[in-house]
Amino acid sequence: MYNKMWHQTQEALNSLLDKESQKMKEPQRNQVLIFQMLATFYIKYVQIFRSLETVYDQMVHPQKRTLIRRILDGVMGRILELKNEMVELELTEFHYFDDILQDLKLAPQQLDIPIPKYFLKEKLEVIKGREKILAQILASVESGVPGERSAVKSIPLEQAVKLIQVAERARQGRLRAMFMKQIFLQEYRIRQARLLGEKVADTGLAALRIQKVWRGFHQSKKTEREREEEMVFLGMNPPPLFNQVSPTIIQAEKVACLRSEVQVKHEEDYREAVASIKDDLQLTEGLDIKESLQDQIRHWFIECRNLTGTFPEFPNAEEGGSALLFSNKTPQQVIDDIIASQEEEEKNKKKKKKKKEKKAKKVKEKKEPKDKIKEEDEAWRMSPSVFLPTMEEGNSIYKDLWKNKDESRNFPQDFDPEMIKEEKRKELEVEIREQVDELMRQELKNLKLAVNREKELPPKTPKKKGGKNKQKEKKGKKGKKGKFKDLTGDRAIESLYKELVQEGLLVPAPRVSLSDYIGEYSYLGTTLRRGSIEPMPSLLDVRQLVTLYGILPLGSEAVHEKAPLVKSLLLAGPSGVGKKMLVHAICNETGANLFNLSAANIAGKYPGRGGLDLMLQMVLKVARQLQPSVVWIGDTEKTFYKKVPSSERMMEPKRLKKQLPKLLKLLKPSDRVLIVGTTRRPFDAELQPFCRVYQKILLVPRPDYASRYVLWKHFIQRHGGVVTNTLNISCLAKVADGFTQGHIVRAVKGVLTERRVRQQSQKPLVALEFIAALSCMDPVYQEEEDSFKNWYAKTPMGRKRALALMGGSSGKAKEKGKKEKKGKKKK
Repeated sequence: MYNKMWHQTQEALNSLLDKESQKMKEPQRNQVLIFQMLATFYIKYVQIFRSLETVYDQMVHPQKRTLIRRILDGVMGRILELKNEMVELELTEFHYFDDILQDLKLAPQQLDIPIPKYFLKEKLEVIKGREKILAQILASVESGVPGERSAVKSIPLEQAVKLIQVAERARQGRLRAMFMKQIFLQEYRIRQARLLGEKVADTGLAALRIQKVWRGFHQSKKTEREREEEMVFLGMNPPPLFNQVSPTIIQAEKVACLRSEVQVKHEEDYREAVASIKDDLQLTEGLDIKESLQDQIRHWFIECRNLTGTFPEFPNAEEGGSALLFSNKTPQQVIDDIIASQEEEEKNKKKKKKKKEKKAKKVKEKKEPKDKIKEEDEAWRMSPSVFLPTMEEGNSIYKDLWKNKDESRNFPQDFDPEMIKEEKRKELEVEIREQVDELMRQELKNLKLAVNREKELPPKTPKKKGGKNKQKEKKGKKGKKGKFKDLTGDRAIESLYKELVQEGLLVPAPRVSLSDYIGEYSYLGTTLRRGSIEPMPSLLDVRQLVTLYGILPLGSEAVHEKAPLVKSLLLAGPSGVGKKMLVHAICNETGANLFNLSAANIAGKYPGRGGLDLMLQMVLKVARQLQPSVVWIGDTEKTFYKKVPSSERMMEPKRLKKQLPKLLKLLKPSDRVLIVGTTRRPFDAELQPFCRVYQKILLVPRPDYASRYVLWKHFIQRHGGVVTNTLNISCLAKVADGFTQGHIVRAVKGVLTERRVRQQSQKPLVALEFIAALSCMDPVYQEEEDSFKNWYAKTPMGRKRALALMGGSSGKAKEKGKKEKKGKKKK
């Protein structure tokens, strides 16, 4: 099944690579067509990514998984590149593909980007060990704090006896009341029987009444059942067993667990086979390879001597040694290359004379009008991709090795030993070639002395241009580096880790997955943009961007090094929309460490300039060593306050203002460290330094009607509630306009107590109960939402978007931004 799925996915990828290579050559000018092309490629790559992720997770063949992993990383990186292209083209982080999804006949759910399971699977033991160490340190810290050990207060003995007496008397009173009620009902029945016993009952009338009641009851139940079936058929209500887990799903989960066990076993067998096969090859074929290489190089020596009259110069190890000469070539081809190189040298001497004439012509061409050049610049071309060669290489390996390979006899999907031999034979040849090169260099020296009586002169090292200047630059750089003092050089990572945990700077992230951040898609985004109305992003749009900018680069080292680098991310939105939850989800999905550098958390810790430098060096060193890592700055607007409130001056909230840009400069593409800021009041901060630190700014909105409907239903069922016809969720979603996810959770928790959950069978839930709980909370008003929009419009991306919408193209907006930067530099 998964082999077939892989073959289908590879065919789709092959056709997509062909289309993309064609489109990259064609220059485009229409911005709408360019965006549709990029969006189509993006959607198709997402479909391929979803399929490859499933195949990689379930495939058990170790050699296939190695190739799929390489292609999977390439597809991930290409998705990030296309997203970056769309952002630069449209000048907005949020994009809507309603019309394209309709043309491709895809549902919005198929656009959701999955998080590869190997992010956590491959380092599960490391994460568990780190969590264990963290828990031990925190336990030792808590045990050392007096007063927090016993949270229960002790009470006097007399008061305890009195409480027990009150409880016991109340229990006896309840039992007595129940007993008296039973006696009263029994006496009442006896009195009624005496009064009615004298009358003779009409049996026919009694039977008619019973029949009437029964038929009415039976018909009402039948009508209710038919109405429910009709609503299920129309899709208005879920099926009766919708919330129960299907036995098929349970069986599929068991099979997936068994597959993961088989994967581990096959990987171990494959590693052992690789080591043993290489040793066997060295014993059986090592000497033959060595002799053949020596004969090949000796033959080259003699032929060069016969043709040129002198022995050749042997390439250095840095240049590649004999591999540079004999890479897929016979000795005769190497000799032909030497003769051709001599002829080329003669031609180059003649060409030098013609260069002066060409320079004069170029000067004249520069004076010509630049209309043609401008037309070429206006045509949009896709920027070159770093990940396309990786995918093309993986696709070619698939075609050569796996596409037509007969695996009818390999039912358990074990490794192929012949393929391992081919790979290890090449590795062994490289190792032996290095040894042979050393021997042949010495042999060449002896030949020159014996045959030619030549004294070998030491090879002249080529002079570097601007050597003096470069030496000065190096000295200058060394001088600068000398000023930087490593304050943690003499300390081990374990001690730094322990100190950060004890100081509360390295904290455990609560167990939250990104799938818990639920919502609904925005189905009218494209329609609104066509009408020049900027739609508010939906919750799932925010979730998708967090996956793209935060989780995928942190999870994969290959993607982080080559993809468009995102060092910092800002989540701005009103209180209760789930900003902190998204930060915790990034840590849990990638297995990252969480460093808390919020202004409130670092207040009073590591005082002074030296203390602050020490703290940041510790954080950066541990974050790099134990990457991936997330540095979270909560209420980050406090770090960039326009004016510090008098109540917060003692806290020194602006300590990190000058240090954060320096911290970002120290981060390299190889460092999987992400700085994430969250803010409720971004308009309180200075805009320029704020936007200079945070590379990507995401507005997290309050939920719309569709998201509120999903949220109400999810949280009620999660806390033990039963959704019946008496509970109008649509009404709740409409009334809760302006309330956030945090408000909804608090309302549900307040209503669904243990007692209320037990009463549901007799008293079903009603919308009024939740509305009463919501009425005690303050919603997010329209004015607050407008203030967030106005603030975002002042950010660099918001200004560029506004310029583009006002009539200028995105290119003009980019040019204006560049001119502004140049003007500031000149000043």
